[in-house]
Amino acid sequence: MPRRRTSSSASSTAPSAAPRNRTPQPVRVRRRSFGDFVKAFLAFVVLLVLVVGVPLALATQIGWPLPDGVPSLDWLQREITVHTFLNILTVVVWFAWAQFTACVLVEVKAALSGVGVPGRVPGSGPSQLLARQLVAALLLVGATAASLTPGLSQLGQSIEGNQKPSVAAAQQTPGIFAQQQEQAAGTASALAEQAGQAAASADGASAAHGDTKYYRIQPPEGRHHDSLWEIADRHLGDGRRYKEIFELNKDRVQPDGSKLSEASLIRPGWIMEMPGDARGGDLVEMPDEAPNVSEQVQQQISDYAQTGDHAQGGGGVGSGAQGAGGSGAQGGDNAQVSLPEQRPAPATPATPAPSAGQEHAATPAAADHSFGLPEALLAAPLLAAGLLGALGRRRRQALWQSALGSVAGRRGMEPPTPTGDAQDVQDALLVGADPEGVRLLDRALRGLAAALAAESRPLPVVYAAWMGGNGDLHLQLAQPAGKPPTPWQLGQDQTFWMLARADAEGYEDADTAAPYPGLVSLGTMDDSRLLLNLESVPGIVSLGGSEADRTAVFASVAAELATNGWSDRMTITLVGFGDDLTPLAPNRIRHLDGFEDLFETMSAETRQRRGALGAAGHDSVLTGRTGPARHTRWAPHLVLLAAQPSEEDALRLAELAADASRLGIGYLVGTEGTDLPGAAWEMQITGEGKLLAPLLGLELEAQMLPAAQQRAVVELFTDADPEHGPGGSGGSGGNGGRANRPPFLVDISEQGRPAVYARLVGSYEIIGLDAPDGDRSALLHEALAMLLLHREGVHPRVLSSALWPRGVTADVRDALLERLRAWLGTDADGTPRLGTDATGRLTLAKSVVSDLDVLRSLYYEATQGRGVGSRQVRGRLLTDALVLVRGPLLADRPEGRYRWLTHEIVDAQLPLLVADTGLALSEFHLEKNRAEKAIEALNAALRTAPADERLWHELLRATHATDDTDRLHALAADLVDRSGARGLPPRTEALLDELLPTWRDGVAAAG
Repeated sequence: MPRRRTSSSASSTAPSAAPRNRTPQPVRVRRRSFGDFVKAFLAFVVLLVLVVGVPLALATQIGWPLPDGVPSLDWLQREITVHTFLNILTVVVWFAWAQFTACVLVEVKAALSGVGVPGRVPGSGPSQLLARQLVAALLLVGATAASLTPGLSQLGQSIEGNQKPSVAAAQQTPGIFAQQQEQAAGTASALAEQAGQAAASADGASAAHGDTKYYRIQPPEGRHHDSLWEIADRHLGDGRRYKEIFELNKDRVQPDGSKLSEASLIRPGWIMEMPGDARGGDLVEMPDEAPNVSEQVQQQISDYAQTGDHAQGGGGVGSGAQGAGGSGAQGGDNAQVSLPEQRPAPATPATPAPSAGQEHAATPAAADHSFGLPEALLAAPLLAAGLLGALGRRRRQALWQSALGSVAGRRGMEPPTPTGDAQDVQDALLVGADPEGVRLLDRALRGLAAALAAESRPLPVVYAAWMGGNGDLHLQLAQPAGKPPTPWQLGQDQTFWMLARADAEGYEDADTAAPYPGLVSLGTMDDSRLLLNLESVPGIVSLGGSEADRTAVFASVAAELATNGWSDRMTITLVGFGDDLTPLAPNRIRHLDGFEDLFETMSAETRQRRGALGAAGHDSVLTGRTGPARHTRWAPHLVLLAAQPSEEDALRLAELAADASRLGIGYLVGTEGTDLPGAAWEMQITGEGKLLAPLLGLELEAQMLPAAQQRAVVELFTDADPEHGPGGSGGSGGNGGRANRPPFLVDISEQGRPAVYARLVGSYEIIGLDAPDGDRSALLHEALAMLLLHREGVHPRVLSSALWPRGVTADVRDALLERLRAWLGTDADGTPRLGTDATGRLTLAKSVVSDLDVLRSLYYEATQGRGVGSRQVRGRLLTDALVLVRGPLLADRPEGRYRWLTHEIVDAQLPLLVADTGLALSEFHLEKNRAEKAIEALNAALRTAPADERLWHELLRATHATDDTDRLHALAADLVDRSGARGLPPRTEALLDELLPTWRDGVAAAG
């Protein structure tokens, strides 16, 4: 049997008593042995005796047990004799025989048809299980036995355990996943191989007789939409066989010219080739035998049939078998468990509301694939959300650092516009990010910790979290931990806690430590995303595969840990890779040169944590994250070691990691071989992007960050750093530097009057265009606003994911773009005002201008253009710029729209730009001792940037220049009131002490 790990050092390094399947092996067909024929013969004899022998024996030896006539009342008063007792017993035996015979018939029918799961005979748990085992043994020598998944080794287990869906079967012993025995794995492989051979043979025979069947996607009826799952459930008897339909029709041209590229995105009118055993009456149509459809549809089916040569080799069936098997086929004494119990609802919409973690990956351009954007980030919504949030914070920090470091106005107002790979990666982050999923995950975990603390219960050890396709969250516990607090519920068994998305949305922010900061995404399986809790692993997690593939997985793990939104503090130590990842989170990521540095560092920290836990009286770091000791807040330390350790180093590492899970330390180690001492969980990344863990029953679509995208991500963060970016130290690039130049300069002369003028600073108004259709006005206005704020161009997928964050089909997106083009119209020379650049991004013509563009251009001309050499021009330009400011950006935007602005920094840029304009105009007036004019300019800027401390300082100086002490006292009192309980900033206090030494007395008197 596979060895089990414990937290002790001895067990972590002890040799295994039996060989283990450390790496994925090719499927081996177990040849039928003499023992199989003996089992089949014995099963036949037992079935013959039970099905035929029992009724013959009853009929010949006992006879008919029931009375010949209607019993009278005196019959009930007769004495119960031995004969009466035998008759009653005979009736019971007849009923048992009838029930068992029904079970045999049901199992034989299911085995021979190969379609769906066998029906369940009411009240016949043990009987049906016995019938299943006997039928399986009898048919084991033939291909039809492949449909009977339980092996003979399960004889005697409860029928309930075998009736669970394979994806919902749960480990009954402590641990994240059940481990298969080698014998069970061999049996499952043989059965899967037989199933594939049988299905391929059936497909070949069907194709040879021209029996291929087709199905036409039906239009929606009310809220019901066709889905591949429901089609498979109706016509194949099992919704899980939707993968077979998908593989048969993937990338084939449909009647409307588009292609099927994702199983969740199908359209009415599309044709689907069906497996040969599909059933369903008029709905399953053949091109030459479709009397109930029009000639046009028959022609469409016939044309579609001509494109299917590439799909006739049984590939779809093989894929389907693999998909079913990969979902967790049971075998041996332990269930192979991976996924929590979850499946698409029967009435899945054609464009479903994507779940947290996948809503952007399935957005409108599925039929257009990725438009050239990096697929890895499009399929990593949690990673993308973390990177996007961290990048936004870094850019805002750079703005403020540069603003506070400037003297006469801000320098380096505009961050550099990404180009090339960096631009593609930024667009992929915008499209792929799922900030709502991150927010719900964080609130759910912190809410759980707060609820357990209120009940004085400890946090359970969580090995993994599954984020389902419907948005539900499943926590997989190391061992049962009782009933979860409301609104959490028990999942498929005692080791699963489940929280529905609707309940998660009801959580508020909780003032508690992040309970499971070590959770990190590894990939997806079916429609669920796996997050592994690295700090809870009882030992080392090893990762095999080629160096490039391993490094891509390591980079993804490191980037998500460094930027995720469900952790507080964390240390991430990188050894052997990722020297350039530090800009993502300088306070979290550190690099060590080699093994000796790692051993020295981690040995000291391990001793320190053991001592601290003992002194605090805690058994693990989880105790310090909730309950009375939650102030301790033990932060995890995760070590990612990409280099292959030597044999000696591996042993030392195994000893070091033996007690790691209790201390909040996790180890992910790369290996080129198949045997790493102390490895509790072993995974391998393949060249096709599959993350395999045979002993855990996992086959994931791995989440990776390839080298090129890793470099582009780092470039985005480096350019946003004011100390290392293109603008130089502090973000200042000098007057006239291109780093300070706005992305779009407007001709501010009389000859530069635009054709279309949009007012964004304040309420949203558009001048020069007719009002669009009322029903679509909001979408058109929002799309135009996004294009105006991104003069460098907007990727079509970025635009569609911003307008429809929960997903949209390509035809709806394209229709909106056509309406937007028609609404904007053309210039006098016939040039469309909405165009497309060489990279496919949408751009606006120079004749379409916003007041923000004019504001930026006026400030630039006043401080770095014509106003530098002419004081009169500078004053006029600054005054005109400040007049444009009517309030915050898009002040009257409707609630629920423009959520994409949370990813932008324009909300931080605009107040700084207005403040800089007010400061420059105030300086202009104070040079001529016009204090009142300066105060007027500063007050105008404060209406848009009330939190800018620089404006208040200049207002104090301008007021002091009026020599009005009472006015200065009133301003000081106003500042104290605004500061509230926090008090005045130190620099403001120092300035007041200089300008008005008695300001405290005046404030006290006013109070």
